[in-house]
Parts: sequence; structure tokens; C-alpha cells
Amino acid sequence: MLSPNALRVLDALGLYSDVKTKGYNFRVLHFRDLEGNLTEEYDFGGEDKYGYDGLRIFRTVLIDALVDALKANDIPVRFGMKFSHIVAEKPEGVSFAFTDGSVKTASLLVGADGIHSKVRKYLYPDLEPRFIGMAGITAAVPTAQLKLPEGYHIPVTITSPAGAFVIAPQQPDGSEVLIGKQQRVPEQDRASWEKTLADHDAAVRFLQQDNEIFPEIVHNATSHINPDRINVWPFFVVPKLDRWASATHQVVIVGDGAHGLPPWAGQGINQAFEDVYMLALLLGRAGEINGTEDALKFWQSYRQGRVDKILELNKQIDVRRMPIDDAVVGAGSGVAKEPFEFDWLYNPDFKGVVDEWVAKQQ
Repeated sequence: MLSPNALRVLDALGLYSDVKTKGYNFRVLHFRDLEGNLTEEYDFGGEDKYGYDGLRIFRTVLIDALVDALKANDIPVRFGMKFSHIVAEKPEGVSFAFTDGSVKTASLLVGADGIHSKVRKYLYPDLEPRFIGMAGITAAVPTAQLKLPEGYHIPVTITSPAGAFVIAPQQPDGSEVLIGKQQRVPEQDRASWEKTLADHDAAVRFLQQDNEIFPEIVHNATSHINPDRINVWPFFVVPKLDRWASATHQVVIVGDGAHGLPPWAGQGINQAFEDVYMLALLLGRAGEINGTEDALKFWQSYRQGRVDKILELNKQIDVRRMPIDDAVVGAGSGVAKEPFEFDWLYNPDFKGVVDEWVAKQQ
């Protein structure tokens, strides 16, 4: 789910017009109750308000577009190598090893390696991401299977006392939908997780559970589910970190490695785009400010401020999706439902922020 803040980055890189045609463009997510009443609208884009509609695109398609852009700009990418560990940080650069025993050196190592980041382990040897006791169970089914009533808008979140049921179109023509619910799952060891993730039949049964309380559209959506199109997604979070860079500022973590978020607001990948784009803008001007140390401190401070606001937005969505006595990320009855406001999220001016900060350092 790419929202305008990430699409703005892709546009700055000259890639938006290409990826826009390869996914499903939409503006709002509806919230409906069990009687079908529209209770709320959640903006995920809008050219008039934010410059871009929201975009649902398969991750593999997005990655292919990014890799093609790297090739077009003669930027080398080495495939078939697996990172092992950081060997040392020295004045001449940071050296790091691969599982084949080879060692490389660079002036900067950026760990964009996800919620279970090995690079983060170098910065925080004892830190483990926290499982929040919840997994997303999703499947893909043909849109025609839903038998949508005339004028019924999707994507939609149908709320109920038993939790929410999500329907979101995908494929450029919207011919397929992702359907999903959230399930309580106990903490497990690796072997048990592998068994849980592989049990697609159990996932199908969960998606069909409580059907009697949901409207006909949900009955239709779950009437036939191909187990091969099931995905089980455990939700992990990363606690707020004091630093996203090593003491020498030769090792940096970004994205979920630095600030793994619950997925309620659909901002995980969008915040990763923000991290990397703003980092690149600052590093590109490091020569104007005598190195990277201050730039990295400012980068983390600014980015953490936006991440903190995403966490507050997550609580607002949690209030709407979960039963009031079963909130996942601390929303519960202590958080009042507030109207959504997105201008701060979707209309950032990263280049302006960097230009202003650099000017103050000179």
C-alpha cells in the first residue's frame, strides 16, 4: 500500500508514472458496520488533496521497477550473496562479511534488512523484536466472487464485535481482492512458527469463522479460498531506539530495522521510503556540513518524530478495528476516537526540510 508520501519519493526519482500503471489506484478506505452503514472514511490518497492517489501494488512488481532503474543508471547490484556480520569499523571504512567467507569494505553500510535485522544486532546485540500476539491472515480471491452490491465501494473494513474484516482490491484492473482478518496467536518458537505459517487449511477456517455475524459480501468472499493464495503474517514491533547509527556513523539502520511498526496504518513501506530518500538527500550534501555525524543525528530526530505520529495514528485505527477490550497496541478504552487528518503525513517536503537544515549549519 503506497500512500502519497512514498509516491512523492518515487516521483522525485522519475519512477511514479511507470509504477502507477502497474497497480490499483484508489483514494479512500471505507469503514462499514454489520448493517452496511458507512461509518467513516479513511484517506489513503487523492490527487486533489495530496497530489497522488493511493496505490496497491505487488511488492515484486515494485522491486522490479526499482531494479530496472538501478540498471538504467549503471548502479551495480550484486545478487547471490548473504550478509553475515560486521567485522570492524576503522577510519578507512567499515568491513563486513558474507556467508561465503568474503569480506568487503565501504565508507557506509546501510542495513535495510527488515524487522529481524542482522545489522541492528550489531548495534543492539541483546535486542529482539517483540511479537504482539497478533497475526494477519489474508487470502486473494476474484473480485467477481464477492457479488458486490451496486455502488459498494472497496477497499472496505467491515467492523464487528469479533473484529474487522478487510477487503482491498489488487491487480491494475481490480479484478482480484485481498481479504483478511487479524488473529490472536501465542508466542512460539521457530519450529512452531514454521508449522503455523504452513498450515493454510487452518488459516482458511479462520477466515470463514464467525461468518454468521458478517454480511453476505463476507460470506461470498470466503466461500472459496485457494489455500495456495493464503498468507499468515505475524506482527512484530521494534521498541524505540536511542540511535539508528553506530558510534563512528559508518553503520546505519533504516526501515523496519530501525522502527518496526504495527501495520494498521499501512505505513511500514512508506516510512522506509521516507527514511532512505531523506538519508540520501542529507548524505548528498554532507560535504557542505563537514561530514555525516550531525546530518545523521538530524535525520534520526526528524524521522523519529514522524514515526511517533504514525504510532498515534495506529492507535486510532486499532480503536476502530479491534473490540474495545482487546486492543493490540495499547489503544483500549483509554484512547478516544478522533477524526483522521492526513495533510502532515501525505504532504511532506523532505527536500525543503533538508535545504533549511543545511542552510542553518553554514
